[in-house]
Amino acid sequence: MNVEVKMPRMGESITEGTLIKWHKKKGDKVQKDEIIFEISTDKVDTEIPSPETGVLLEIKVYENETVEVDTVVAIIETDGQVSSDDVIQKPVLEEEVPSTTQVGGELIDVPMPKMGESVMEGTIIKWHKKVGDKVERDEIIFEISTDKVDTEVPSPAAGTVAEILYNENDTVEVDTVVARISASGGIVKPAKTESKKDEIPADKMESQKQSQIIPENILEDDSKKFFSPLVMNIAKKEGISFEELSRITGTGINGRVTKNDVLKYLKHRESGSTTPVELRTISEELPRQKSVPHFGKDESIKIIPMDKIRQRIMYHMVNSRDTSVHVTGVTEVDMSRVHNYIQKNKVSFQKDEGIKLTYMPFISYACIKALKEYPYLNASIDGDNIVLKKSINLGIAVAVEPNGLIVPNIKHADEKNIKGLAKAIKELSDKSRNKGLLPDDIMEGTFTITNFGVFGSLFGTPIINQPEVGVLGVGAVTKKPVVIEADGQDTIAIKPMMYLSLSHDHRLIDGMLGGLFLRSVKNTLENFDATII
Repeated sequence: MNVEVKMPRMGESITEGTLIKWHKKKGDKVQKDEIIFEISTDKVDTEIPSPETGVLLEIKVYENETVEVDTVVAIIETDGQVSSDDVIQKPVLEEEVPSTTQVGGELIDVPMPKMGESVMEGTIIKWHKKVGDKVERDEIIFEISTDKVDTEVPSPAAGTVAEILYNENDTVEVDTVVARISASGGIVKPAKTESKKDEIPADKMESQKQSQIIPENILEDDSKKFFSPLVMNIAKKEGISFEELSRITGTGINGRVTKNDVLKYLKHRESGSTTPVELRTISEELPRQKSVPHFGKDESIKIIPMDKIRQRIMYHMVNSRDTSVHVTGVTEVDMSRVHNYIQKNKVSFQKDEGIKLTYMPFISYACIKALKEYPYLNASIDGDNIVLKKSINLGIAVAVEPNGLIVPNIKHADEKNIKGLAKAIKELSDKSRNKGLLPDDIMEGTFTITNFGVFGSLFGTPIINQPEVGVLGVGAVTKKPVVIEADGQDTIAIKPMMYLSLSHDHRLIDGMLGGLFLRSVKNTLENFDATII
């Protein structure tokens, strides 16, 4: 019985593939699931197994030929033998074979997740899986770092890691595919780096060249650099010379030039620039500082390169400074009522709720109340438009060792009471420090609170978290003598006092509105009502 071997469909959008290598020749015995050839598409390089045990009776598509999916590329005879003495094979062009390949199965893209509205890229800091490893749905496969969060990324599907497209410490834009999962668990293994050459009669060479859709200038070049047929077809159609093509910086495996690289190059060329397209990391766009002066060979100094998250924090802080017109107002708050409530109820709250009662949920509640009263503080600017947001997604800045800062959000914080806010703050804090944040946790924030008082600072002038228009800074609660009026007499009393500072964007928030907002927060805290717990 003869069995047809077809060009497989490697994704809904893939309509063709290129046969880049035969592992068997006509007349060879093959076992079921034994690799018999490799294909290349614009999305994946794949090794294809034999569907049955038998003999490779006929080869219909040769190396470097591009055909549509479902085209019969070979015939396997399952009940006979064929001599291989008269086999005519086409040559394998020397090429740089991608480092990973995948066999069979529906491929699921794993993109770089978007970890916030203003976050445009992330750095892969650790792979937990390698090509060929099996993964379960929601199992952690890699970790990323951005200026807002370090987090672990789970697998979108159960299967096998088919491709890893970027290495550790690579920085890529959000939504870029960084890996692919073979959802049906196909066989996966590293690609071989050696290619075998077979002899071909001279009269067959011309027909082979004609069957390949390859620009002539590329065929004539003796470069060993590999370009997929799809890339070469685009180059031929758009008149890209081999010299130009070889200068394009590839973003694929082992620096391979992809379809997107060529299209990006064409767009770049049409704009009038002749510089080859290159992906730039965020660090290349950071403001450069002057070099540290050297005070002589005997002076002991240590140069420490910034890690990626510190570089991005620096970049976004400079960006926020250059975007928003920062103005800061400060007020002092008598925290006596809140302080006394915490002291009286902290033990029972810890016992009943399992979390420590702090000042933050009370401050958050007062802040939310003020945002409802003055909704422009819960807005953002889009060109010449003001974007008012109905929901209050309150960001709580969390310091992360050794030198980072994350701002996860309490979604719909205006729907929570003080007890609910306390639980949400504790949950986000734990997730931040244990790399458990999800993309949704740090996206779509509308206003931020930063508590530098936890480190003993009395007050500060925080930088706005873009694209928000305000950030509330919380100072340490300290006991101090204050003047109070009682029965028309001024007296001095010891009170737990706290400074609040509001940095707001003067493009939208004027001093009056900022002052009214601070006064609202102050009044709510100083007149705390225990019934709202």
